[in-house]
Amino acid sequence: MNIDTSVISTVNANSASGMTPRQSQELRESFLTLLITQLQNQDPLNPMENAEMTSQLAQINTVSGIEELNTTLTGITQQMDAAKTLQAAGLIDKAVLVPGNNVMVSSDVESGTFATPFGIELSAPAESVEVTVTSQSGEVVYTNNLGRVAAGVESFSWGGATNSGEAVPAGAYRVNFRALDSDGELLEARALNYALVQGVTPGAGGSDVRLDLGAVFGQVTIDQVKQIL
Repeated sequence: MNIDTSVISTVNANSASGMTPRQSQELRESFLTLLITQLQNQDPLNPMENAEMTSQLAQINTVSGIEELNTTLTGITQQMDAAKTLQAAGLIDKAVLVPGNNVMVSSDVESGTFATPFGIELSAPAESVEVTVTSQSGEVVYTNNLGRVAAGVESFSWGGATNSGEAVPAGAYRVNFRALDSDGELLEARALNYALVQGVTPGAGGSDVRLDLGAVFGQVTIDQVKQIL
């Protein structure tokens, strides 16, 4: 005796397409009712095979298991999103290095001239790294050879003065790198700029958490933070 598998197929199809738990439960109940009815009215001379009935029950149980698994995964995802938001909140008021080549210079009577740190991200070790700081108009105000720099992220500081020791005017400057390997080949080098985390903005459902770096640098995701200073 064969059981009509159309009910199972319907359960499977609708579960995959986002069927509500109540609708799925109603279909399972319909399947079980159909199974009991067929068992009660089966031909005694041609009864249902045990293996066949077990297979049918296993299929309907698989659907239930998938739904429970989806519910569990949804809960885990929500917990991970909440943890990511808490992690991001811990960065508020902390300084970070993120992709960018901005250097901000400030000056006052008490502390003198101050320039924000900057960083570099290298794909491979560099035998020589030359840093150049330019004004917004493109004028070179400072250069330096940093020597060997390891692969990964490194941070540096600049005193806000020219090579001759004169303090540069307060304002925004840009930093660029030229990195060479041991064979004199140009390496990929990404400039990183300093920023202060001022707030956290969670995305829809807690996902895609973004860090607010202020009006100058805007917002970035956590994975864009290369170093916490």
